[in-house]
Amino acid sequence: MKVTLSALDTCESSFTPLVVLELAQDVKEETKEWLKNRIISKKEDGGAQLLFRPLLNKYEKETLENQNLYLVGASKITLLLGAEAMGLVKECNDNTMRAFTYGTRYNFKDFDDDNDDFLTMAECQFIIKHELENLRARDEKMIPGYPQAKLYPGKSLLRRLLTSGIVIQVFPLHDNEALKKLEDTWYTRFTLKYQPIDHIRGYFGETIALYFGFLEYFTVALIPMAVIGLPYYLFVWEDYDKYVIFASFNLIWSTVILEVWKRGCANMTYRWGTLVMKRQFEEPRPGFHGVLGINPVTGRKEPLYPSYKRQLRIYLVSLPFVCLCLYFSLYVMMIYFDMEAWALSLHEKSGSEWTSVLLYVPSIIYAIVIEIMNRLYRYAAEFLTSWENHRLESAYQNHLILKVLVFNFLNCFASLFYIAFVLRDMKLLRQSLATLLITSQILNQIMESLLPYWLQRKHHVQVKRKVQALKADIDATLYEQVVLEKEMGTYLGTFDDYLELFLQFGYVSLFSCVYPLAAAFAVLNNFTEVNSDALKMCRVLKRPFSEPSANIGVWQLAFETMSVISVVTNCALIGMSPQVNALFPESKLDLVLIVVAVEHALLAFKFILAFAIPDKPRHIQMKLARLEFESLEALKQQKEQPFEDIIEEKVSFTEEAKL
Repeated sequence: MKVTLSALDTCESSFTPLVVLELAQDVKEETKEWLKNRIISKKEDGGAQLLFRPLLNKYEKETLENQNLYLVGASKITLLLGAEAMGLVKECNDNTMRAFTYGTRYNFKDFDDDNDDFLTMAECQFIIKHELENLRARDEKMIPGYPQAKLYPGKSLLRRLLTSGIVIQVFPLHDNEALKKLEDTWYTRFTLKYQPIDHIRGYFGETIALYFGFLEYFTVALIPMAVIGLPYYLFVWEDYDKYVIFASFNLIWSTVILEVWKRGCANMTYRWGTLVMKRQFEEPRPGFHGVLGINPVTGRKEPLYPSYKRQLRIYLVSLPFVCLCLYFSLYVMMIYFDMEAWALSLHEKSGSEWTSVLLYVPSIIYAIVIEIMNRLYRYAAEFLTSWENHRLESAYQNHLILKVLVFNFLNCFASLFYIAFVLRDMKLLRQSLATLLITSQILNQIMESLLPYWLQRKHHVQVKRKVQALKADIDATLYEQVVLEKEMGTYLGTFDDYLELFLQFGYVSLFSCVYPLAAAFAVLNNFTEVNSDALKMCRVLKRPFSEPSANIGVWQLAFETMSVISVVTNCALIGMSPQVNALFPESKLDLVLIVVAVEHALLAFKFILAFAIPDKPRHIQMKLARLEFESLEALKQQKEQPFEDIIEEKVSFTEEAKL
């Protein structure tokens, strides 16, 4: 990263800034000095042994604002030792993947004392974040200058500073030169090509790279569905028995693509080292609170909160609230059907062109209302899940995902199920599905990327003018970059991105035999989604900290569950078709039994297919088994070594006694 600010010209601050730490404007000087000492102190003295300095020197503070911005970096040896402590996995010279250790650093591919690219910048920033989060209170009872901010031995200082409002935010800086190279190969040129997933991983980390890898894979996997579904729509095949082939293909497709993704994901994450990376012990999340006690596992002091209180909050407050929201969603849905009936009656009376256009208005309004309700409910779900006081971040995320998925599924698909199985109006189902899908895609593109990008561009111009007016006689490139980035929105993770793909997968698979063109619209949307999401990550939001990931987590289960539901809905829709009903004119019970039997047979075939396709390729399985064998052998040798030492000591003692 190019550093041109005059404040960094001194020898004291000649490090490459990787992370920015922003303090509140009214933080006391003694607090700043204490925090600085803890960050730069050696590990044996309880510090993080990092490099730390203010963004502005004392002369520039007189003319420039934002005095409480600090730059954090690290020496090369600190980063390498941090990589070892975190168990980062790197490729060795023999092409195997092993946990990095400083003592055997020359055994790893591309390592050299003069090579600063052995660790990616994302990994370096993740290590600094890890070191800051592991700054723990020793004998301090409170944060200096803030008696109300209590501390106890083992408490994470950074988390306490964040919850106390002393530290506003901590975020990694962009590397403008590396970012420009990434943009040139990623989204600035609108060409049909694969994304540079490995470069995305090097810059943003594995979690975000996996999302973009899955988005690309899912888009390519949709192309066969789009190609096959197109003639069904163009030739207006209204006979539903002709859709049996398409629905059967949808069943096989939805199973195969998810199983093949697991294999591709295993290939990528093994190459990146996260597939064999040992999981770190999970610390309590920053918002967790309770009575101070001793954790029986770690032996550290930390807040303890009875699980029965959490369960009471979940079942007596959160669950009724979610049910109430679901009821409200169904109530809004019935209002939508009243609007549909009104528009249809108006069209039947007049029969004019403008009333035919009016037929689509209720669906468009309902699609907009659905998006608004989804976003409002998301805020409520986050508040409730935080109020439930989950100790671990993983538990918090799982409960949040469950709440949001249940509501979004009902909110987005309830009207379609009602039209399909209560009203049994296939024409209205096709019209509603098309309107909901296209409207939601357009709204997501505008709200997620285009609008934030436009606002960010306006803010960028304002910051540039302000910097030039305040300090026209210096090159304040770094100052301008930090001030601009600190005002950017914070990337809240891949939750919303996966949720959007999950709902899109539902639109494509649940009612594929009614609207085969859904896959084609999904492909077109995803081609632009790749570019808009890339723009969002590079130019609209702050750079997020890298997070190691071995897979897409609970979303894999969510997509698999959706594919199972799609089997049931497509079988039911085909069973309701006039052509199939004509085969059983007298006994509807026989029809129901046959449809259920076929549905169970298809589900059985689906699960057999999923079982027959291994989650990991054979060569990955062999490499993982080899690593496990070597780990067990190394552990065995460590246990045998003390015994051999005792034998040698006894032998030497006996020989000395004889002499």
